[in-house]
This record gives sequence, C-alpha cells and structure tokens, in this order.
Amino acid sequence: MSFIGIYLLTLLAAMLLVGLLKPSGKSVVAVCGTLALSVVSSVPAVGALMGQTFASGFAGSFFTGPVRVVIDPLAAWFILVINFTMITSVLYGRQYMQAYADRRSALSLHWMCYLLVHAALTTICTMQNSIGFLVAWELMAFSSFVLVIFEGDKVSTIRAGVNYLIQSHIGVALLTVAFVWVAMVSGTYDFSGIGQFVATQSKAACFGLMMLFFIGFAFKAGFVPFHTWLPHAHPAAPSHVSGMMSGVLIKIGIYGIVRMLILINVNYLAVGYFILAISVVTGVYGVMMAIVQHNLKKLLAYHSVENIGIIGIGIGIGCLGLGYGNQLLAIIGFAGGLLHVLNHSLFKSLLFYGAGNVYQATHTMDIEHFGGLIKKMPQTAWLFLLASLAICGLPPFNGFVSEFIIYNGLFGGINASLSTASVLMFVAAMAGLALIGGLAIMCFTKAFGIVFLGEPRHNFHSQPAEFGFARLLPMYLVGLLIVAVGLFPQYFVSALQTVLAQTVGGATHQSVLPLCCGAMKWISWYMIGFVILVALVYGLRSLCASRLPKAEGDTWGCGYLAPTPKIQYTASSFVRSYRRLAKPLLNIRKRAVDVEGVFPSPASYSTEALDHTETGLIHRPLRFFRLMLNKLSFLQNGRLQNYILYGLLFIVVVLGVPFICHIIRVFINYLNTLL
Repeated sequence: MSFIGIYLLTLLAAMLLVGLLKPSGKSVVAVCGTLALSVVSSVPAVGALMGQTFASGFAGSFFTGPVRVVIDPLAAWFILVINFTMITSVLYGRQYMQAYADRRSALSLHWMCYLLVHAALTTICTMQNSIGFLVAWELMAFSSFVLVIFEGDKVSTIRAGVNYLIQSHIGVALLTVAFVWVAMVSGTYDFSGIGQFVATQSKAACFGLMMLFFIGFAFKAGFVPFHTWLPHAHPAAPSHVSGMMSGVLIKIGIYGIVRMLILINVNYLAVGYFILAISVVTGVYGVMMAIVQHNLKKLLAYHSVENIGIIGIGIGIGCLGLGYGNQLLAIIGFAGGLLHVLNHSLFKSLLFYGAGNVYQATHTMDIEHFGGLIKKMPQTAWLFLLASLAICGLPPFNGFVSEFIIYNGLFGGINASLSTASVLMFVAAMAGLALIGGLAIMCFTKAFGIVFLGEPRHNFHSQPAEFGFARLLPMYLVGLLIVAVGLFPQYFVSALQTVLAQTVGGATHQSVLPLCCGAMKWISWYMIGFVILVALVYGLRSLCASRLPKAEGDTWGCGYLAPTPKIQYTASSFVRSYRRLAKPLLNIRKRAVDVEGVFPSPASYSTEALDHTETGLIHRPLRFFRLMLNKLSFLQNGRLQNYILYGLLFIVVVLGVPFICHIIRVFINYLNTLL
C-alpha cells in the first residue's frame, strides 16, 4: 500500500474510533492517531531533508487533471515542525479537556476536527495541484473553526470563530482568483502551470500574481493589516488549540509564501523590499499591542503577530539576496526565517500551555487578578519563564539563534547594498528588529512578574495548585527542544541545507554553517557558564551565611503599617510610562469611576487597548453598512402587496436588462452600417 493510502486509512480509522468510544477513550485515540499520522508522514519527510524527494499521485478527474503529491525539502521541514507541535498539543490537550468530560458529542467533534486539521496541514504541504490545495485549505479552515468554537455557549467565542472563518475565506477567495488566473493562462491546475505562467506573462503580471498569493496567505499568517482575526481566535480557543494555531496553523501561510517565491520567478528586489517593510511594521505593531493587553492569551496572540514579522524579515532578506544575486545573503535570510518557524512553534506553544494551566487553576485570564502563582504552580512558572526568555531572543535559548542569523543577514545586506536607499532600508529593519526585542523583554517582564511573582491580588474560589506529571510532560518536551536548539544550533541549521538549496535555486554556500552557528554556539555556552557561576556564588554565599547568627525582625514597610496586595504594581501601572509615550500610536480606552459623595461607591480604573487596524478596516465599514441597511428598512414594512410588487419588479429587471442590451447592440450595429 502506498504512503497516501496508509495515511488516509490511518486518518479514517482514528476518526471512526473517536466517534464510537467513550469520552475517556476519545482522547487516547486522538493521541494514538496523531502519533500514527506523524510517523507515517515523518518517514518520507526525513528522507526528503536528506535529499530523497518523495513523489506520488493519482489520476484525479477531468476537472482537476492529475493530482501530484510531492514531499520535497521545503514541505518536509514544515511537516516535521507540524508533527512535533501537533503531538505535544494533543498530549497536553488530552489532560486539558478532562475538565469537559461531560460534553461527549462536543468532544467527539473536537478530536475529529483535530485529526482533520493535522491531515489538512500535511496535505497542504505536499499538494501540487491547485484544486486539491484549495480543498485541503478549506478543510483546514473549517476544522480549525470548529476547534476554536468548542465553548460555543459563550457569545464572545462564537463571534471570534465567525470572525476567523470570514477572514479565512477572504484569503481563500484571493488564492482562488490567483490559481484560476494561472489555469486560464496555462490550461492546467497543476503547480507546473505557474512556471508556464511566468514564462509567457510580463513581469508586471507575475508581480500581480505574487501579490495575490502573498495577501491570500498573509490572512492566515497574520501579517498586519490582515491579522485582526488572530487576537480574538487565540484567546477563545482551548489552550492546546491556541498552541497549535500559533505554533503551526499560522505558519502554513508562511509555507505558502515561500512556496510561491520558489515557483514564481518574480522581481525579487521589489518583492523583497515589500515583504521586509510589511514585516517590520507587523513585528513592531504586534509587540506594541501586546504590551498593553490585560488578557494573558490575547497578549500571547499579539506576540504571534510580532514573530510572524520576524519570520517575514528573514524572508524579505532572502528575497533581496536573490534580487542582488548575493547567494550568501539569500541563504542567511531564508535560514533565519525558516529556523524561526520552528523556534516560534516551540516557545509559543509552551507559553499557551502555561497559560492554559493558569486558566484552569484560576478560571480567569485577567492578568490584574494574578500574583504569586509561582508559589502555587512552581513548575508551570519556571517553564513559562523558559519560554519567555526564548521569545525575547536571549541566549542560550532557541529564539536567540534565529534572530542572530537574521541580524547577520541585515548586516550583510548593509555591506552588500548598492544604493543609499537599500542601506537605509536595512538600517531601518535592524532598528525595528532591535525595538521588537527590547519591547518583548518589557512585555514578558510584565507578564511573568505580574502573574507569577508578588502576592495574590484576588481571592479565588479554590486555591490554585500545580498539575500532575502527565499535564507537564509535553511542556517539558518542548522546553528540552528549546534548550537543544539554543545549545546545538549547528544540527538544526544543517537540517535546513537541502531546504535552502531548493529555496535559493542552487548549492548552498559552505561558509553559512560556521557563520551562522560558530558564534551562536559559543555565546550560548558562555551564557550557560555564567549561569553556573552565578549559582556557585549564590551557593557559596548561602553556605557562609548559614554559619552566622541570624536576627529576625519586621521588614521596613515604607511607612505602611498594614501592607496589602493593592500597593503592588498592576499590569496597567507597570507599563504606564510606555503607554504615555506610545499613546499617539495606540488606541487606549479608559474607564474610571471616581470617589464622589459622602458615601462613595468603590473607585475603579481600567484601560482597554483597541486595535487601530480592526477599528478602521472592520468596525467602521460595518457601522456604515448597518447605517445604509437601516435607511432601507422602509422596504420591510409588513405589507403583502408591497412584497408582491418587489417580486414583479425583480422579474421586470431580469427580463428587461437583456432586452435593453439587445436593443443597444442592434442600434450600434445600425450606426456601424451607416458609417
């Protein structure tokens, strides 16, 4: 039996068993099914990374034509990233969903759709037929929509899911237009038709086609301004689904962009500058919005936008390297971007798993209610801290590796640039990347400090407690890989060699490995040595202090005789200075209740950060649309005779327009005969 047959049989068997078994067995089958699908697809993927491309297919139909399935190095890299994150997500989700064991039918649909999303993501990476690609894309969009709205009894969850589904289909519509355009020119729906399109059409047409594909995929990836679904869908979904969506689902948009860059021989300089510019804006805007969020999962969602910007910066550098004919610059750019695909899937999924632990222990995501959770949930706190350090790009963790490579690409771009404008562009991108890193450190200092440190700010109905080993195991697996990438980057960059050769269209430059890995490896090990040195000094100090007599007394309370948790920093007060500086760029809504009267009501103060893009591109047009519909409400007046009249008018228009067009055509022909 072929690879495709085994894969489909495994998927169908797992979905059937999920529907038949009891709730306790559904999650077990989901875990086993995910593991089986991952093994079946990982074997040819590993072979593809070693240079053995897998190709298969089937006849298809008269409409689709032959349907090819190919696992080349680029597809293999994304398949392996998808498989690892799907495995850790289902292991975590099995424990997370035990809180919903009473929802039997909902759990059946949930795990079925989880398996469908996994299969659809893999299919998208391997499909070389545009009809099959769009079918798999639609399957992925609808299945993930079902996963997002698992808690459909909440109005906000349904609203977030519908928002996601609508914007996903806008992207699908753009991709459909692009594929149909290619098919009209080439006469085939196979991806080989894209090469025929490029060979026969002008550079402007190729650039337009690339922009259609880019925007269509950008909706899924979350580039600004196509990101507005993401901060709503991620918080609404269960935490393992949020980790999966942020870890791999949005990366399928990155896959589509890179795939089309390989297939479409476009003006890489123009595309590179465009991607670099929009990526810098995406990264900076994402982290700026993340800082002022009070919902922990929404904060993490905006950091997904930020990291998509970082990946885009790497891809933009790679395109500029191709445009300038600088192979080394192209390799460094794509290496940084593609490695960050893996790195972001690791630390972001770990952060969402940690947020899920916090949510199920406290039943809230409001950062202002947290505090001191490190004493109640120490393992979750340390794992969250590990992922926070990684996402900030600090050594010796994986985020530092890919961002260091991208910095190398920006410096290389400055040295290789042939014009003042290009130098300024690279300098601006470098400043943007540095700003992203600095603001990310500020944001996660706030997030970790307010959530896990200090004293509790809220009395929960039940005391938060740490979860068991089965819940923490997938988190430890992700944490180990985060550290492994940081300490041994050479192995992961080596795995990208065939991918980079395919991306840049030739043999990779041999000096890229020592350039990208030599300095990073030693920086990471030096950091490990520094941490060990600090631990030794602290241990020696504790040992010496233990032999000295101790005097205990009350700590000076700064004049407060009865300290309360209210005198601690809140999430709002922690970023107040930043909020005032960034106020012209942010849309902050304040709600305050002042103390008034002899018997005043409790005073309160809160802030809410609104997304300028969402307000301008969605809310205002919708308000205008509702206003126009309200002005036409007189048509719906409840009178039967008016409704009959509307039907008659419609028939007259349908019959009359073609008749009028025919009369006009006859008149024009008559004029032509006279002339």
